[in-house]
Amino acid sequence: MATAVADRRIAPVGLIHLSLAVGGFAIGTTEFATMSLLPDMARDLGVDAPTAGHVISAYALGVVVGAPALAVLGARMARRHLLIALMTLFAIIGRRLWVSPPSNGVGFTIPRA
Repeated sequence: MATAVADRRIAPVGLIHLSLAVGGFAIGTTEFATMSLLPDMARDLGVDAPTAGHVISAYALGVVVGAPALAVLGARMARRHLLIALMTLFAIIGRRLWVSPPSNGVGFTIPRA
């Protein structure tokens, strides 16, 4: 068992920092990019800008609630298995809703990655 741990390779610290920076950038720019498109989204949906602005709040609330929940629920899982499970869930459920959302509200809260 000790040899299995000793044989494990550790990723370079620079690569870890880069991946964290890119992830933070992607999450942060999601709200800012949506803010710049807010007038167009409101006009296309036929609602006022404050109502369309709830899309940004819904996404932010999802991040605030979802991140700690995933951390607690996935604490005992192997990170690799957790990542594979979450990506599979994203691919199946997220893309299904992206192709045919049940309503405009649901369609706007799904990230278009």
